[in-house]
Amino acid sequence: MMEQEKLAAKKRLILFIVITIVITWIVFLLIPICGLTYGTGLAVVITMAAMFVPALSSVLTRLITKEGFGNMYLRPHFKGHVKEYLLVYFGPTVLLILSGVVYFLIFPGSFDPELTTLKGMVASSGKQGLTASTLLIVQVLIFVVIGPIVNIIPTMGEELGWRGYLLPKLRMFLSDRASLIITGAIWGIWHLPIIVMGHNYGTSYWGYPVLGILTMIVFCVVLGIIEGYISIRLESVIPAAMIHSTVNAGAALPIIFAKSGYNPLFGPAITGLIGGFPFIVLAVILLIKAGSKMTLGKNQAHRQEEGPLGQE
Repeated sequence: MMEQEKLAAKKRLILFIVITIVITWIVFLLIPICGLTYGTGLAVVITMAAMFVPALSSVLTRLITKEGFGNMYLRPHFKGHVKEYLLVYFGPTVLLILSGVVYFLIFPGSFDPELTTLKGMVASSGKQGLTASTLLIVQVLIFVVIGPIVNIIPTMGEELGWRGYLLPKLRMFLSDRASLIITGAIWGIWHLPIIVMGHNYGTSYWGYPVLGILTMIVFCVVLGIIEGYISIRLESVIPAAMIHSTVNAGAALPIIFAKSGYNPLFGPAITGLIGGFPFIVLAVILLIKAGSKMTLGKNQAHRQEEGPLGQE
């Protein structure tokens, strides 16, 4: 990589990270500043809006540095990759179900065969004739059929930044393995303000908020490796956004089967260290396959600036 190109890429990388963190944290902090309760009403809207900041930061960085928009990783590259996309569509669902099974095998006492949580949801809905079993079937069908696309717009808002800009830039300086880990770690740190507000783990666990922050970083590294690996392979952020969408749609599904009193840092949601164990295993396998070598070295640096792996 020429020294001038290397310096320009480094400046863009730093600028993107700074813009993303600063804008997002300002948006997140609107929740306590406005006296809102996290997870309710307007706070949900603010959280959703924050998901688009990484994409916005990518655009701003490209404009400020005059980089251009030729390497957005937006092409799906379906041709020749149908099997990969089928795996992306259904694979995360299988992992999510397996995650719940693993958690309750380890903690059988936490399993609630009476579906108390669902019954409470049915009672609060006020709908006559609706049963807990029916609601469960509907939720599972929705999750399986439209999970990969139901949240695709907001997850694209994140993935255009994380896997569409940050990851490719890091790969210009580091190995794929290191780039995947660092991208995930930055993604986890990005969540810091809302973890403090109770995102995913609440606020009543032992070690709050430090252990929640660390657990979220681990989860983001794990999921980031999976999403990043397929993004590199297909040279597109679309499969990453599909996986992200499925996870957002069904991450908390195992909670429906859990009795109250569980530790959210462990599970049963996949954001827990044990609830997410199948994802951790897959991430380790993919990380080993990714290797410790640079795939974007001196001969490919210019192509990376022009388009994702020379394809855009």
